[in-house]
Amino acid sequence: MNPNSPFIYSNFLSDTGIFKDLFEESGNVWEVLPTLESYIVSKKKELIENGYSEKFKNVFVGKNVKIDDTAKIEGYAVIGDNAFIGHSAYLRSGVLIGENVHIGHTVEVKHSAVLQNTAVSHFSYIGDSVIGSNVNIGGGVILANLRFDEKSIEVRYENKKTDTELTKFGAVIGDRCKIGANVVLNPGTMLGRNVTVYPLVSVKGTHEKGSIVK
Repeated sequence: MNPNSPFIYSNFLSDTGIFKDLFEESGNVWEVLPTLESYIVSKKKELIENGYSEKFKNVFVGKNVKIDDTAKIEGYAVIGDNAFIGHSAYLRSGVLIGENVHIGHTVEVKHSAVLQNTAVSHFSYIGDSVIGSNVNIGGGVILANLRFDEKSIEVRYENKKTDTELTKFGAVIGDRCKIGANVVLNPGTMLGRNVTVYPLVSVKGTHEKGSIVK
């Protein structure tokens, strides 16, 4: 781990809740993404000991979780206490949902971590991304995760590019960000804490904490 990297998780996330150990072992924040499935498997015993139930194979659900009958969960998942998974929501291919998270109508979350107290509104797509705590994501937001040329995705900071070595990587959204309706975050977008993105904006690059993007 390079403690001077602008992309270490602690520059974006202050409280990773029940997934703290996953992020503490990471370098740049996106490096957790390829490990999500193996992390879930490694936590099975601990999760069961802490009151989680294995609702489906490799899908672990905490206390007071509400999952609509129309929701679909595939692959590996952890859903924290008091979370809500709404009508026709779709979780697939390795998903971490923190405590008190609200996943709205027809939201798709694919191979991503969504930390505690975050709300993702209806008709949104979260692909291969890390979303911090206390984030609000408006309706129709897309976190795109694949370049047109299918090359590995780069992130940018102060005119320098860093290759993530991932061909599928959406965005990192720091704690307490607010994302307006129908925003598109292009592959490799990095938002620091407390960033506000106005509706209907196409976003790319790295935006420092407290920025307003419009």
